Amino acid sequence: MRLGERIRRIERDDRLDPAVARLDGAAGLLPSGRVRDLLHGVWLGHPVHPIMVHLPIGTWTAAVLLDLLPGEHARESRLLIGLGLLSAAPAAVAGLADWSRMHERQRRTGVVHAAANGVGTLLFGASWLARTRGRQGWGRALALAATGAVGVGGMLGGHISYHRAGGANSADHLIDLVPGGWSDLGPLEAFPQGSPGRADAGGVPVVVVRTGEGVSALLGTCPHMGAPLAEGDLVDGCVRCPWHGSEFRVDDGSVVRGPATAPPEVLETSVVDGRLMVRAPAAHY
Repeated sequence: MRLGERIRRIERDDRLDPAVARLDGAAGLLPSGRVRDLLHGVWLGHPVHPIMVHLPIGTWTAAVLLDLLPGEHARESRLLIGLGLLSAAPAAVAGLADWSRMHERQRRTGVVHAAANGVGTLLFGASWLARTRGRQGWGRALALAATGAVGVGGMLGGHISYHRAGGANSADHLIDLVPGGWSDLGPLEAFPQGSPGRADAGGVPVVVVRTGEGVSALLGTCPHMGAPLAEGDLVDGCVRCPWHGSEFRVDDGSVVRGPATAPPEVLETSVVDGRLMVRAPAAHY
């Protein structure tokens, strides 16, 4: 059995659900609004957690490598481990924010991911403490064990990110599937005023929003987790995702509120003889 299939077993293990519920309670303590958007990485345009984990992993790896080199590097290794411990907390909080807006299969794997990283962090903490007390041999041994735990956590995090697309743009491929030229979505009057309407362009989902005399069309899949945006609401000039509450401006697709960090593509529109026509932006031809 391949390792990937063993990991997928974690996704199906409902014995993890009590741990998921407890961690979800902790995630509920995170402030909403700007704080969560900061943690998600809305300001950056993609999730911030994968960037933040580089500092603890990098410093811890450097410390272990120094331990393996000839010569005396006790002070440098201890400082690197301490820096990693300080940076691990904000990285974990950002990961918690992202995890709380994922599906069940990602959340179960995420619990084990968090547990492995937590064990690794505790072991690195014990290593730092041992080194400060002059017990360098114990410090090196604990750091090696911690590296193994963090490695398992990183493998599970990679599974969430790449196999299950946690944090990836779930709608990016759709713009390449929009037919070339103009697509007829039907009579303009068939789309409601003041609420999202559903359409498709050659099988590609589109969400249509009419506001007064204007009309906007965006790809109809939420970039965060693939929700159908046409089932959402129109709030202050934004389409709100029906699953996790991400908000996108209808005129340019920009992200107003996360957890989504990538905007849905906006389509060009034209009304010809009362019928709504759309096409991909010129940059995609």
